[in-house]
Amino acid sequence: MNDITIRRAVAADAAKLNRALAQLSVDMGDQHRATDADIARFCFGPAPVFHAVLAETADGRIVGAAAYSPFFSTVKGAVGLYVSDLWVAEETRGKRLGRLLLAEVRKAGREAWDAGFIRLGVYHDNPKAMAFYERLGFVAAVETQFMNLAGPPYDALGDET
Repeated sequence: MNDITIRRAVAADAAKLNRALAQLSVDMGDQHRATDADIARFCFGPAPVFHAVLAETADGRIVGAAAYSPFFSTVKGAVGLYVSDLWVAEETRGKRLGRLLLAEVRKAGREAWDAGFIRLGVYHDNPKAMAFYERLGFVAAVETQFMNLAGPPYDALGDET
C-alpha cells in the first residue's frame, strides 16, 4: 500500500481514467461507450459534469478510480456526492483502496461544495459490493427507486410544446 497514492485526476489523466472505467465495465459485464475524448470533455472540459480520483502505483499504473458528481438534496438541505463509478484492480482488492478512494471523494466534496453525504448505486447481483458498502456504513435506500429516461422517450420529452 505504501507504493500507492490516492490523488485527484487531472486533464492529462483522461486516457488512464477511461481505461480504469472501461475495466470496471468489463468487471461488471457492462458495455463501455465512453471514449478518451468523452472523459476529457466531461471531466476536464470547460463545464465538467463529473470529477474523479485515482489510486496510482509508484510506477504510474492506475489501480483504482472513483467518478463522482455533486447534487443538491432539498430533503437533506445539503449537497451530496453521487459516486457513479468505483473500481479497484483485482490484484489490489482487500487493501482498503475502495475506502481510501471514497475518503478522497468525501474530502474533495467537502472542500468544493461543503458536501454532507455520499450516494451511489449498487447492482442487485453484486453482494460483495453491497457488503463492502455496508461495512463502511452505507444504508440501502428502500424508500426510493432509480428510474431512467433514455433513447426515444428522452428525445421526445418536450416535443409537445
